[in-house]
Amino acid sequence: MKSKFNILIKNQVFLTSAIILILSSFFIFWFTGFFYDLIETTSLWVREYFGTFYLWLGLGCVIFLLILAFSKFGKIRLGNSPPEFDRLSWIAMLYSAGMGAGILLRAVQEPVFMLLNPPIETEQTAEIISLEYTFYQWGFTAWAFYGIFAVIIGYSIFVEKADVRLSSGFNEFRKNKFLPSAIDILTILTTVIGLVAAIGLGTTQIEGGLSHLESREPGSLLPNLFLVFLICSLAFISAWIGVHKGIKRISNWNIYIALILMIFVFITGDISGILGNFFNSFYHYLIDFIPLSLAIGKFDPGIKFLTDWTYYYWAFWLAWAPFTGIFIARISRGRSLREMILGVLLIPSIGSFFWFSVFGTSAFDIIEGLDSYNNEFGNVFTSMFVFFETYPVSIFTSFTVILLLISFLVTSVDSAIFVLSMFTDNGRQEPKKKYRLAWAVLILLFCEAIIVLGQVKPDSNVLTAMQKFLIITSLPFAFLSVIIIILFSLKLFRKTG
Repeated sequence: MKSKFNILIKNQVFLTSAIILILSSFFIFWFTGFFYDLIETTSLWVREYFGTFYLWLGLGCVIFLLILAFSKFGKIRLGNSPPEFDRLSWIAMLYSAGMGAGILLRAVQEPVFMLLNPPIETEQTAEIISLEYTFYQWGFTAWAFYGIFAVIIGYSIFVEKADVRLSSGFNEFRKNKFLPSAIDILTILTTVIGLVAAIGLGTTQIEGGLSHLESREPGSLLPNLFLVFLICSLAFISAWIGVHKGIKRISNWNIYIALILMIFVFITGDISGILGNFFNSFYHYLIDFIPLSLAIGKFDPGIKFLTDWTYYYWAFWLAWAPFTGIFIARISRGRSLREMILGVLLIPSIGSFFWFSVFGTSAFDIIEGLDSYNNEFGNVFTSMFVFFETYPVSIFTSFTVILLLISFLVTSVDSAIFVLSMFTDNGRQEPKKKYRLAWAVLILLFCEAIIVLGQVKPDSNVLTAMQKFLIITSLPFAFLSVIIIILFSLKLFRKTG
């Protein structure tokens, strides 16, 4: 036992990352108010000076991946073996790791908010604008952030036979003694913060749903802290078991249950209205994609909206990009770059678009049938449960949502534990189990600190706290993303002459 502990202590990347996270956790616990005020001030500065940079980076990632997919480089195969996983399991795992509980958190609340507060003004109906902008924030750009890292890491481990660490994929980084470790630590910290944000939001929604079912006020601290412990414990067990026995099975379960839930709402709703909104919104999203991405002309929703929504989302996707991209690369062995890129960009995006069309359109119809709307769908943590109260067997569907939330969170966390373990265990594709245990404990500790941070002020919650925190912590990684895209492009051109 002592020798195993010593191995962790001697690992500089792991030790430095762990110390930073532990000290940050204690700092948040003891100086919560000061820390909240600090991130509030700093996040405003980041959004003012670097918000547009996030927009350009997102569009650039989409264009880069499409060019790569349809160029001669798209034929490059990740390894010589057949695909390790069948296509359904592959899609289930990448979707569960990449979006997960977020689609349940925002399924109703976001389309309704966009309906009542249109971010842009076009010739389309409010319903189409609402779904189009929701598609934009959950579509190609989000998955392009993931895809960039999946491509770079996949090429590194399966073509160049390097390990999964970003620092190992580029000779330019290895010329400096301290740069590889700094890059790995930055990637680890960005990953943990993005993951913890998702856990905090997901567990708060679970607690909100349970509170709603029990007819009490949501937001209790102790239930949230217990839920975080439960999620991290289950995720640790799944990561301990491994990709094939743990992560794959839970991911498939997630997709099956989510599909059943969506089909239930679809067939009991206005089918023609849902399909019409889906196709119309998808069409306008495609033709408006570039002006939407750059917020130009009539597609500029204004700095306040961008600050509250788009900049936050882009920071969130960036924070999730390292571990999601690496996990996608890990499960994509045997596929071509073209197949992986198009699969990652299109399949989960279109699936999300239909999901939001089903729940959004059905919520619009509910609002239209009310004598007066009193912001019933305004609370991001309880809106899904209020929505299902208008359907048959609401108790059953609400508990199904809670179980699905837990399951989605578990697959996101177990994927992250697995990837963080690979990073700190010298890039091994099957990391030692002691690293999986260590990361499960560190994630649990830091997440509990963030839950406390989210309740420091009466008008605050986990969402607003992490909104501000993520925008700050994702910025250094955004700059690193630009650098590695340039270096990867140069590497491909040098390899092919």
